[in-house]
Amino acid sequence: MLDHATVANAFGHAAATWPDRPFLAVLPETAGIYGIEAGEISYAAAAALVERSAAAWSAAGYGHGHRVGLLLENRPAFFLTWFALNRLGISVVPINPDMRSAELEYLIGHSELVAAVAIPSRRQDILAAAAAVARVVAVVEPGEAPPPAPSAPPRGGVPDIDSECALLYTSGTTGRPKGCVLPNEYFLEAGRWYSGTGGLIAMRPGAERMLTPLPVFHMNAMAYSAMAMVATGGCLIAVDRFHPRSWWDSVRQSGATIVHYLGVMPSMLIGLPEDPRDRDHAVRFGFGAGVPRELQAPFEARFGFPLIEAWAMTETGAGAVIAAGEEPRHVGSNCFGRVHPSIEVRVVAEGGGEAGADEPGELLVRRAGDSPRFGFFREYLKDAEATAEAWAGGWFHTGDVVRRGPDGSFHFVDRKKNVIRRSGENISAVEVEGVLLRHPAVKAVAVAAAPDAVRGDEVLACVVTKEPAGEGEREALAAGLVSHCLSRLAYYKAPGWVAFVEELPLTSTQKIQRGQLKELVARIVAAGTAIDTRAMKKRG
Repeated sequence: MLDHATVANAFGHAAATWPDRPFLAVLPETAGIYGIEAGEISYAAAAALVERSAAAWSAAGYGHGHRVGLLLENRPAFFLTWFALNRLGISVVPINPDMRSAELEYLIGHSELVAAVAIPSRRQDILAAAAAVARVVAVVEPGEAPPPAPSAPPRGGVPDIDSECALLYTSGTTGRPKGCVLPNEYFLEAGRWYSGTGGLIAMRPGAERMLTPLPVFHMNAMAYSAMAMVATGGCLIAVDRFHPRSWWDSVRQSGATIVHYLGVMPSMLIGLPEDPRDRDHAVRFGFGAGVPRELQAPFEARFGFPLIEAWAMTETGAGAVIAAGEEPRHVGSNCFGRVHPSIEVRVVAEGGGEAGADEPGELLVRRAGDSPRFGFFREYLKDAEATAEAWAGGWFHTGDVVRRGPDGSFHFVDRKKNVIRRSGENISAVEVEGVLLRHPAVKAVAVAAAPDAVRGDEVLACVVTKEPAGEGEREALAAGLVSHCLSRLAYYKAPGWVAFVEELPLTSTQKIQRGQLKELVARIVAAGTAIDTRAMKKRG
């Protein structure tokens, strides 16, 4: 795909190659929720819509270097508008529909949007946020002609592979979101890597149908899913969100051959009652990250296809993606594969030296060869200091703690900032969360550090239960949760405090919002509402 200069060029080539193949499909359930038409849109029909939209934006004076926001949920209009704007060199800024006033104000002001395409129900929200930061932003609905551009395009010339294609904001799990500047190269390489990597995730030209419930305003669905389908003439089926009880009906109805997931999905699906139709589908593989290690093998045995665990970040794109697409996958060990020769890696131990086999350390990555940043994000917008810090020493510092097995396989441990340091022992919050999620009473859980005068940190678990627990039941339930952990983990990893909460702070992709979790834990500690289970933690 890198033979193409832009994302729009790649789509145009696909439309010319597979004009009658379906590019997008909308299932009846999603159509009903969005109030749009169900059915399929061919590559040729999509190309005609893209051409018409591009002409309208060009006539209004928009062009190379402008930024336009997209608040369109998982609708086909997202992709059609993106490709139309990309033809003109306009960078798109995907907007999470869950954003509210303060978040919208920050994004609009920071990105310097000149316009936005939004669903009708959010039009006034964007206008109000723009006014609050003293910006004039034209807001139109899908298919609506834009008003004249407020300024001339900032850049001259024809858009190329280095032109900014999109500005994606990180989830902000540990702080304020950063704007990742992503050139066309980023998206073209993502499509090339995913469609051509082979092995257990080999794709067949003109034959794949990919079902994703992941939000298209993040890199997984926008870069990997969409661009891989463009690269192979496949059909992308983006549903509004993950619906556990209707998921398998959607899989069968769509004819999906590939599904995308996050760890929460397999956990919920395997909890559904067994069904004689569990293997009645066309899925060849699932692609995602974060499946609880103890659930991976049972899920694959029950539903009949592999869950291919992968690692990447918004910042790395496909410049340094790692995926368990070849055997042995070490199922049930948080393994996300081995490194391709095109990538260089280091695993740095806490003291700064190279970590040994099976020793945890921070993952550092870069592209092998003369272009170490090939396929990566270009920079954090307006934050040269953070960009330089991320690339300190010529390596991209991921903030992820991993371990490398003797055979070169990589295993995820936790985010570096999620590691709890108790009496000199490093404890992975993700590991403890995975064990607690196996308790039948637990619906969701997040683990963080609570201050401890003796041990430095203590493990505190924030638990959402499947059924409400009364005041008289909470002590016993907390003890049961800790006993559950003590039977499966080293004693020091079990929660020393248990707090029952109604909900957890989550990002739009259902990841734990670690920054807000830290604030929640501070409030719980200050209020004294957590149940003290430290007496149960005894060395065996």
